Amino acid sequence: MISERDSETTFEEDSQPNDEVVPYSDDETEDELDGGQSGDEPGPKQTSRDAEESRDPTKKDCSWQVKANDQRFYDQPGFKRTIFLCFKKSKYSGNAIKTYKYNPITFLPLNLFEQFKRAANFYFLVLLILQSIPQITTLSWYTTLVPLLLVLGITAVKDLVDDIARHRMDNEVNNRTCEVIKDGRFKNTKWKDIKVGDIIRLKKNTFIPADILLLSSSEPNSLCYVETAELDGETNLKFKMALEVTDRYLQEESALADFDGLVECEEPNNRLDKFTGTLSWRNSSYPLDADKILLRGCKIRNTDFCHGMVIFAGADTKIMKNSGKTRFKRTKIDSLMNYMVYTIIVLLILLSAGLAIGHTYWEQQIGNSSWYLYDAQDYSPAYRGFLNFWGYIIVLNTMVPISLYVSVEVIRFGQSYFINWDLQMYYPEKDTPAKARTTTLNEQLGQIQYIFSDKTGTLTQNIMTFKKCCINGQRYGESVQSLCEQVDFSWNMYADGKFLFYDHYLIEQIKSGKEPEIQKFFFLLAICHTVMADTSDGQLNYQAASPDEGALVTAARNFGYVFLSRTQNTITISEMGVKRTYDVLAILDFNSDRKRMSVIVRESSGNIRLYCKGADTVIYERLHPRNLKKEATEEALDVFANETLRTLCLCYRDISQDEFEAWNKKFTEASLATSHRDEALDKVYEEIEKNLILLGVTAIEDKLQDGVPETISRLSKADIKIWVLTGDKKETAENIGFSCELLTEETAICYGEDTSALLQTRLENQRNRAGSSPHSSLRMNEPFFQGSRDRALIITGSWLNEILLEKKKKKKKLKLKFPRTAEEKKKQSEKRRRAEAYKEQQQKNFVDLACECRAVICCRVTPKQKAMVVELVKKYKKAITLAIGDGANDVNMIKTAHIGVGISGQEGMQAVMSSDYSFGQFRYLQRLLLVHGRWSYIRMCKFLRYFFYKNFAFTLVHIWYSFFNGFSAQTAYEDWFITLYNVLYSSLPVLLVGLLDQDVSDKLSLRFPRLYILGQRDLLFNYKKFFLSLLHGAVTSLIIFFIPYGAYLISMGQDGEAPADYQSFAVTAASSLIFVVNFQIGLDTSYWTFVNAFSVFGSIALYFGITFDLHSAGIHVLFPSRFQFTGTAPNALRQPYLWLTMILSIAICLLPIVAQRFLSMTIWPLESDKIQRNRRQYLLEEQQWKRRQSAFRRGVSARRSAYAFSHQRGYADLIASGRSIRKRRAPLDAVLSGTGTGTGTGSGTGSGDTRDTG
Repeated sequence: MISERDSETTFEEDSQPNDEVVPYSDDETEDELDGGQSGDEPGPKQTSRDAEESRDPTKKDCSWQVKANDQRFYDQPGFKRTIFLCFKKSKYSGNAIKTYKYNPITFLPLNLFEQFKRAANFYFLVLLILQSIPQITTLSWYTTLVPLLLVLGITAVKDLVDDIARHRMDNEVNNRTCEVIKDGRFKNTKWKDIKVGDIIRLKKNTFIPADILLLSSSEPNSLCYVETAELDGETNLKFKMALEVTDRYLQEESALADFDGLVECEEPNNRLDKFTGTLSWRNSSYPLDADKILLRGCKIRNTDFCHGMVIFAGADTKIMKNSGKTRFKRTKIDSLMNYMVYTIIVLLILLSAGLAIGHTYWEQQIGNSSWYLYDAQDYSPAYRGFLNFWGYIIVLNTMVPISLYVSVEVIRFGQSYFINWDLQMYYPEKDTPAKARTTTLNEQLGQIQYIFSDKTGTLTQNIMTFKKCCINGQRYGESVQSLCEQVDFSWNMYADGKFLFYDHYLIEQIKSGKEPEIQKFFFLLAICHTVMADTSDGQLNYQAASPDEGALVTAARNFGYVFLSRTQNTITISEMGVKRTYDVLAILDFNSDRKRMSVIVRESSGNIRLYCKGADTVIYERLHPRNLKKEATEEALDVFANETLRTLCLCYRDISQDEFEAWNKKFTEASLATSHRDEALDKVYEEIEKNLILLGVTAIEDKLQDGVPETISRLSKADIKIWVLTGDKKETAENIGFSCELLTEETAICYGEDTSALLQTRLENQRNRAGSSPHSSLRMNEPFFQGSRDRALIITGSWLNEILLEKKKKKKKLKLKFPRTAEEKKKQSEKRRRAEAYKEQQQKNFVDLACECRAVICCRVTPKQKAMVVELVKKYKKAITLAIGDGANDVNMIKTAHIGVGISGQEGMQAVMSSDYSFGQFRYLQRLLLVHGRWSYIRMCKFLRYFFYKNFAFTLVHIWYSFFNGFSAQTAYEDWFITLYNVLYSSLPVLLVGLLDQDVSDKLSLRFPRLYILGQRDLLFNYKKFFLSLLHGAVTSLIIFFIPYGAYLISMGQDGEAPADYQSFAVTAASSLIFVVNFQIGLDTSYWTFVNAFSVFGSIALYFGITFDLHSAGIHVLFPSRFQFTGTAPNALRQPYLWLTMILSIAICLLPIVAQRFLSMTIWPLESDKIQRNRRQYLLEEQQWKRRQSAFRRGVSARRSAYAFSHQRGYADLIASGRSIRKRRAPLDAVLSGTGTGTGTGSGTGSGDTRDTG
């Protein structure tokens, strides 16, 4: 039994996760995995037969089929899917993108339907219907209709404005144009009209409108350079290459128009770096992979034009498949507020029922025996009680304040504009202001507990700069920038003007030529790489597979060793102004296991030399035992690593002719191997890369965005945990963790294998305890780590899948089986349930372990995994999360988190379009959370506490009055006062507090991040605060009612009349209430401005002004049935006795609050109270933020970051094949006229002097 159970959850021993590999996405089909694991390779006949068979679209398991230039092909029944009953629709999406919710016809019904789904709105609709029934109404219908229309109208206008903005954005994208073949010619067509199977032409610097198969381009061999910044935030160019057959035959417009190829490929999925398919054309089949596919959202660069065939359009494109579902986001306070409204409704029903029972009893005891109360209706006491129940529901409806929702919307709307207008979050370099793209989540910004951040383009600028180096044991580049002038490179005609260096001694050494090691060092940088060179407008440009490699070749160029061009087997370099061409005998390309690359060149003297560069861990293993400068170089490695620079070791060795010839024979054999070619090559490479002589080390800085360490430090002090989720390599991600001070020298790092072991042990313990005691799970909350040491978790995507039991199982072959028995089904179901329970327990354990660490870095993760990690923290920690990123690969994570933030700028707009907030730099996040978020949370909590208080104080007076009117559901106030109380008399002051209040200034908020913790712990608004507000309102209502009631028992006015009538009492109670609630908000205000003072006293003045008008004789004459309090206010308010009564009521309500506030600030002050008290002192002391310095520790080899080669192989295969070095193709105009011929025999992307620029 145990072994069976173990087999379900333990990890497979034979498939250890690979840290360098991005795992399969969750959307991957079982067939793909099955095909990927299969060792059999189909022969050409089999491929051809399969392709032929799959032409029949009626097959049950037909794959995705796309035929060029034939729209009728897609009308076949096999390509339709049922959408409703017998209605069918094509399975191929159109290319139009739709993010809007309404159109002119559906706006009103859909919007009203959505609004009435809100419990409060529906409640008031029911109330309005009840008020129209004469038998039960106790209030005029307009008391509910006016506020309801106001709420619905304001919300509808806000939704309309938001949706119009979405319409505009959609139209902007959908109405972009590109050239599509129609009727045999290329014609300008809008993106929304592009269909699957269309042949399109794209020009330089244009976005790709759909996922297309590259057919041909203006570059040699139909190369096409694309920028994927919009997808992954990386600005270095990637290259794509068409099939040789399409490159040869599909250049002319007529040939493209006649093209009738059939592509059979995988169904649409979210895997950005994988594509498998076959092109069938002219009775032959050609394999397709990701290198031949251009993805929507990328941009064509350095390629005058290219042609392609649309494979996936619109919602089927990979970028849209990665965007995840659009989720409706609500704040924690929103949910809490709804539960409180439900609580109030229950309370309202109970009170109404109690008062209705009271009225029934009163009718039986008093009402029936009092002839003067007879109303000509012979209803029974029980029926009268039933009618009064509904009457009290109407009278007490203001306990559920309809204006609450509209006030909340107004406050959020205003707070959003404050974010938009904040000049301290404006990024001038890109002219990018901060933007609140939603108006419903502002207060949640003050409750964030976890931040999930992308790395490339979010924390870093993705700009690599050559900072320092160590050559022959001597370190260079140590000069302090602020004290030294930068080096003048004007002597070098090829120098890049953007390159900055401050160590003049290195330049002097290079110019003197006395140090041969220095010459070899920069020569190696200029020759050992897979960079392509290109000249445009007289400028030498490099295309590198990774930004690091580009930075090193650029550095060599500035120091006088300039890579100029290359052919298939030569490379041309300018050495201090002297051009030399070298024979390249072999390129030993980088891969993630080797962590190094080498070139073997023959020098002009005939000597053969191998030049190698790679990570120190792999280079040091292969050094000659007698390297004299090994220790000095290792010391330099530690110094550079301590400064969080990315290091790379450079070395070389001389090779004899005989040794090379013997090795080259093996190399050629391995290159021609049909199976396990990569493993064979790596083995051959090992034989030649040995006994290396160390030259030195380079140190590159992966430039962080400004203010990243300070921001992370401040957010950490606010008890916010930061997790970095990136698709980058483990070494690179770890190094950035040190750079931005997420990790320090004191941090104990836990890796995937350690985590797996810990979780496996915990799972075993839980199983054992579960067997011994049913309550053992309660004791399983002990921490994973003992002691208080600072810890961090670094885990790769492969380990994440392994640990979270997310690995796909291989698809089983179809076998005929007899129907299973009921017992078998039960066993299978039990097995599945147990496996699911273990999986859930494992995931919970992982989240618990990760949350014990101060920082978590997940690297080599897919977009789907990013979203999964966020979802797990939301699910098991019930924590408020924020995700921040800049590329399309962050969209899923941004949509999954409670708050999504997009970094806008050069990396494209996909993340921004899906985000809730956007700005130009990561550093603005601290201001968004610690200032705007905290203020928004405090304001909203204060607003809600006060709003509930003032409505209870106002409504509960009716209940006390019921004891003196036979529970007859008569109101204690005038109808118009009830209508206008929440709309005019008490709304403005609290609205301004919700918009403008602040406990401490923005500078102090940033200086004391611990102030933020209040929001994380929900201390300012919760059920306890709600019931305190209810209690406070109930006490106030008692005072408002009973003090005037007591004063009116035995009273006489100055004129000898007793002002003890109902109407005078109503005016006295209402006036006392207006003074109390407006002075109370004055006590609650922390930040006084003229506007606040004006609103408080203005509201009181407005009340008296309107009351005197409504009680005037003139308006009574016009509308006698609607205005019945004629002359009440002028008569009552001229009595000093009533003013004294009001003053007494106000004093008894407010003086205890003043005393309580004074005592709490003196004896139990909050953190904000202390800071507020000392704010002048803090302002005088204010000093600039100082970044903490980490202690230098020598010999920390674990700290070193390997140089980041590209995530994929370099351009070595391309260079060696010679396909990029062919004759340059004719310019676009010549191709169109059909007369173009090649214009030169230069080296294509390798030789710039023959390049034509369109």
